[in-house]
Amino acid sequence: MHISTDSYYKKRLTFFKWRHESTLVNKVVLALFMAIITGFMAQIIIPLPWTPVPVTGQTFAVLMAGIVLGKYWGGISQFLYIGIGILGVPWFTGMHSGYSVLLGATGGYLIGFILAALFLGHLTDKYIRSRSFTPMLGLMLFANFALIYIPGLIGLGAWMYFVKGSMPTIWTLLVMGIIPFIIGDLFKIGGAAALTKSITPKETFSNEADMESSGKWRIF
Repeated sequence: MHISTDSYYKKRLTFFKWRHESTLVNKVVLALFMAIITGFMAQIIIPLPWTPVPVTGQTFAVLMAGIVLGKYWGGISQFLYIGIGILGVPWFTGMHSGYSVLLGATGGYLIGFILAALFLGHLTDKYIRSRSFTPMLGLMLFANFALIYIPGLIGLGAWMYFVKGSMPTIWTLLVMGIIPFIIGDLFKIGGAAALTKSITPKETFSNEADMESSGKWRIF
């Protein structure tokens, strides 16, 4: 069945208007759905022998949570993911659960998930321009490598200190906690930015701060 371009644009605008104006119950359901997606993507694992931090598919889900759910609710979805996992649902990486995961080598990254989703959700809802490829690529690079990795490295360093009794060097943290993941993250970020361009409306749905000037931009 053929779907016209105009119909597609209308449907994506309708969805974002609906989720922006929806009831609390619907927003909670959407947040739980994105938490489930994050848990599913956490099971896509490539272990690395020199670090307790594996390669996973979670980053993609976290970035898209902010885009799909918008202001506050992207972050809430990741808060639910962590909270429900702590309570015993085995959807952390490797089908683990419990508070020990938050206190472990990857706990800081989990906190970063909330920050990244909050950041992207806020800007997606506030600025129409952020929904095109180039601006979103820059925002996702910042969210990934600053808002996720900085708390992640802090948490990894604290875990290593309590396990080994001494603080690791900056180079050790980089080798264990960020350098092995850069190439994979760039692919995930590029894919998430491209998907964002396709699924987000380039029209106003929530009185965006830049809605008066958005028509002057060339959307990439």
